[in-house]
Amino acid sequence: MKKGLNKVMLIGWLDALPQIRETPNGRKIASFSLGTPRSWISSQGERHEETEWFSVIAWDALAEVCNKLLNGDKPVYVEGRLQTRRWQDDQGRMQFRTEVVAQDVIMLNSIDDEILENSS
Repeated sequence: MKKGLNKVMLIGWLDALPQIRETPNGRKIASFSLGTPRSWISSQGERHEETEWFSVIAWDALAEVCNKLLNGDKPVYVEGRLQTRRWQDDQGRMQFRTEVVAQDVIMLNSIDDEILENSS
């Protein structure tokens, strides 16, 4: 069997509090958006900034932890894997959504912006 690697590591900020819900079989799931800002200076010396947004989900006990602890005012480290769900909408069109399935979420106390800039 061939092996692959599906690993995502992100540090960013939430745009809103996590949403938590329960599946029909009783499993908890938390979902939130995580923005990872980056900045760079163009060859003309202009400073640019952009934020990439990721949909993140966490299951069971991790979902409950996310719901209790994540509040958006501090950076968050998320480690997990990418997963793409597909479904057919009411008009019969296929829909796709790629999200990060969190396996570890750590709320960080502070982050030096210079460290983030040098890592991009």
